Amino acid sequence: MNTELVIFIIYLAFMLGIGVYFFLKSRGSDEKEYFLGGRHMGPWVSALSAGASDMSAWVLMGLPASIYAAGIGQAWIAIGLAIGYALSWILEAPRLRKFSIAANDSITVPQYLTNRFLSSSKFLQVICAIIFLVAYTIYAASSVKACGTLFHTVIGIDSTLAMYIAAVIIVSYTFLGGFSAVCWTDFFQGLLMLGALLIAPIFALGLIQAGEAAMTVDQLPEGYWNLFPDWKTVASGLGWGLGYFGMPHIIIRFMSVRSDKDLKKSAKIGIAWNVLIILFSVLAGCIGHIFMGELSDSSTVFIQMVRRIFPAAISGILLSAILAASMSTADSQLLSASSAFSADVYKPIIRKGKTTAKEMYWIGRIVVLAIAVAAVLIASNPGSGTIMGLVENAWGIFGAAFGPAIMLSLFWKRFTFKGAVAGIVVGALVDILWLAFLGSFGLYEIIPGFICGMAAAVIVSLVDKAPDEKVQALFDRVISGDIQ
Repeated sequence: MNTELVIFIIYLAFMLGIGVYFFLKSRGSDEKEYFLGGRHMGPWVSALSAGASDMSAWVLMGLPASIYAAGIGQAWIAIGLAIGYALSWILEAPRLRKFSIAANDSITVPQYLTNRFLSSSKFLQVICAIIFLVAYTIYAASSVKACGTLFHTVIGIDSTLAMYIAAVIIVSYTFLGGFSAVCWTDFFQGLLMLGALLIAPIFALGLIQAGEAAMTVDQLPEGYWNLFPDWKTVASGLGWGLGYFGMPHIIIRFMSVRSDKDLKKSAKIGIAWNVLIILFSVLAGCIGHIFMGELSDSSTVFIQMVRRIFPAAISGILLSAILAASMSTADSQLLSASSAFSADVYKPIIRKGKTTAKEMYWIGRIVVLAIAVAAVLIASNPGSGTIMGLVENAWGIFGAAFGPAIMLSLFWKRFTFKGAVAGIVVGALVDILWLAFLGSFGLYEIIPGFICGMAAAVIVSLVDKAPDEKVQALFDRVISGDIQ
């Protein structure tokens, strides 16, 4: 336990060191540098950062727990995520990078959605900022909760205290270094997550074949290996893939890549990393059930498996992957929510553009701190739900609200500002209302939310007058290849 604790401390100190480095390097820079890294991200950092910011602790604790408890039918979540992630890199990333540059060099998703229509209205930015603040607080709570579970299981300290410690570390390097620190910490954390998920199931499988399993395949619950339990499970799993088209902390990476050439390389790296991570996450749940037998808390299956197989020095490194997964997502969420409020509400509406670079720098940091505090309060509440449940709720809101609007803005010339507003509002409302009143039906709320959001965006755009010539010219300029 002491060895694992020392390794955790070294790892956390390394993450803080990255934050301090970029804080010293970026002193005196502007908000574009803090929130988007100056659009200077290379292919490897962009790819692994996008992946790591997506794969929070649910990939090491939530998804393996679902597979462990409910069987291989939950693998449809993994299949949906793999398809959605690949399509987002192939279809969405190239155009979003170009459109964000053409749309007044937008540095946030709400800014892009407003500038794409050359609109002076801040209404859309305010709506986006509100959704960001609510959904990201819930999402970040899942990462903080995972850190608490990890420290409590491994070291035995109070889980609430562990949540506060984790939040302080995450806030510190995000607070200091901004987007560059977040991307570089995510890069290292992405490598660590992949290594841990590759190593643990393979070693466990070897020990099972050597006769050291707690149970046999025949002793698993009836229907455990049924890949097609019912249509709702299949549809809901595939529906997870829709979230990628509207996940701000992931698609912001598309906007930060420095060139089209680097973006193509990033896509190959990112898709390969994603498929490996998701595949071995599923294997961790299946193999973990056979190897470990019945556990009182299924969310600890990966933790228990690693600790049983490896000595403390190695298990400490591998379990740091859970810290990596939690922190790599939480930092991105905090920064995205902070940028939405600072750049899209505070600067244009509260201060009416009369801000200095230093003021924006510190407003962003204060918002990071405020959201982190709220996330810890949610995570420490015993009734807040499971890690996977918190992720599922936030994921659904983002995918249903922003996915249709962003995709239509990239591929439909006739799309209008009012259509975007309608799509975002309807998508978010349907998602929330379905969860509240029809959640027991068993269909993931992102599916009706996405469909209704898309329908609302299209109908309102068709009823609305066509975009003016300047907006259409912006669209044509990007499509023709003028933006590189």
